Amino acid sequence: MKEEEVKMKYQKYKKGYHAMKLKDRTWPDNEIKKAPMWCSVDLRDGNQALITPMNLEEKIEFFSFLVEVGFKNIEVGFPAASETEFQFVRTLIEKDMIPDDVYIQVLTQARPHIIRKTVEALRGVKNAVVHLYNSTSTLQRRVVFKMEKDEIIKIAVDGTILVKELVKELTDAGSHIQFEYSPESFTGTEPDYAVEICNAVLDAWQPDPVNKAIINLPATIELSSPNVYADQVEYFCRNVKNRESVIISVHPHNDRGEAVAATELAMLAGADRVEGTLFGNGERTGNADVLVMALNLFSQGIDPGLKLDNMDEIIEVYEQSTRMDIPPRHPYAGELVYTAFSGSHQDAIKKSMDVYYTEKPVYWENPYLPVNPEDLGRKYEPVRINSQSGKGGVAFVLSRKFGYVVPKAMVQEYSYIVTDISDRGNQELKPELIHDEIKKEYVNIETIFKLGKYSYTTNGTVRIEAEISKDGKDYKVTGNGNGPLDAFNNALKNTFDIDVDIADYSEHALERGATSKAAAYIAIKDRQGGICWGCGVSTNISTASIKAMVSAVNRMYKEI
Repeated sequence: MKEEEVKMKYQKYKKGYHAMKLKDRTWPDNEIKKAPMWCSVDLRDGNQALITPMNLEEKIEFFSFLVEVGFKNIEVGFPAASETEFQFVRTLIEKDMIPDDVYIQVLTQARPHIIRKTVEALRGVKNAVVHLYNSTSTLQRRVVFKMEKDEIIKIAVDGTILVKELVKELTDAGSHIQFEYSPESFTGTEPDYAVEICNAVLDAWQPDPVNKAIINLPATIELSSPNVYADQVEYFCRNVKNRESVIISVHPHNDRGEAVAATELAMLAGADRVEGTLFGNGERTGNADVLVMALNLFSQGIDPGLKLDNMDEIIEVYEQSTRMDIPPRHPYAGELVYTAFSGSHQDAIKKSMDVYYTEKPVYWENPYLPVNPEDLGRKYEPVRINSQSGKGGVAFVLSRKFGYVVPKAMVQEYSYIVTDISDRGNQELKPELIHDEIKKEYVNIETIFKLGKYSYTTNGTVRIEAEISKDGKDYKVTGNGNGPLDAFNNALKNTFDIDVDIADYSEHALERGATSKAAAYIAIKDRQGGICWGCGVSTNISTASIKAMVSAVNRMYKEI
């Protein structure tokens, strides 16, 4: 193809969309030191984005779940949108399902009949946020509404005044109502105009430091890199009226795949509150993922303000309620995020885990695991093995899952066998297969020589007598040595002219208890310098050692 045919039509898109000249920005030098106020919009933004929205019973169940997780602000829906939405709000109120410290939030456009229906839904509520919005972006003003700036401001102010009038009946009856305003499409709105319209809304509502209003700055569509959003938020925080009477909230969407980053930078820029959803579910590409953001704070030693130590339950409830699946690489929650296929990663994980569980340091540190899965209610997933894996992963699986503390040199040899199996089958190898293969290749091998009964006596040196079957023929062998293993080696040499040295040996208990088994590992070296490993397993450690020797000899003869 010609070069011009390969190029995409990038010229049709604007460069530096609403980039700001905020030369004295302060957010890059700031640090997040505490969690924001979290507001779940799963039941509104998340629910409206589902192929099959939740029914009333499912919404009630999911609301209870969000309360258990610890959300104190929960946007429960758009009561004027449908009878289901309206009845959901009424059910929560009438059945007294809202804890005293939880604010339900309802969304309404700045249109009189919608505002009236929304406020009607809140009769008898203890605590609620009325969330008013209208779109303010240059594009929406020009293309959708065909209105000038002052006309858009009038819509927002008129809506605010009507909300204030209508909720008075609720507050007089004992309800506590907080007001929230969103200049929808904030990221596509001129920064000075966003300040102007929000200041006009605040003038109409008249918040104070005790009864604060929420101004929510949504990235309704993510138009730029996160640093630009942070500049917009910082500019707004500097210029909005009565900052001490305003809670600055953000509601990023994920059109560029940067919603979490944009939210974190917005927090550096002054945002006090974050609206988002579990696992980022929401319109189009989704919302900012509250779970990721909260656990990012957790991983830095900051209280996330949410209870996320039951990840499997969170996943189960979410998937049942939304009928959506969690991607296997989702941060913190994905099936594959607490494991590794790479050999170097597996080795580092194994060594770090060994240090952590033996030395018990104050802080969690692991080169490839930012949090301990156990802190999230997850069981540490044993290392996954494929053709890219190395000896570290094989050793980890054998040790943690099956109790085999295999010597490093033997693991290295066996890892090549594992890699070859995976490579030929083009597949991941399950731990059980790795266990089966090491037993088939190394443990209690009796292909040529087979151990029968044996006994030994000690009188300065050890003398062993053993029954050995070779190729179906029975032999009685004897030998002397410094110990049972050395004596058995000499017995093989005396009878079968097997001339090898013991190059390495180790042993350990495989299980605990009176009926526990032991494993022994031995490396034998022939006169040409060749090394062959064998493993023996038995309830008797001496028997395990001799079986390991027999296994190694059988493997050596097999190689010959």
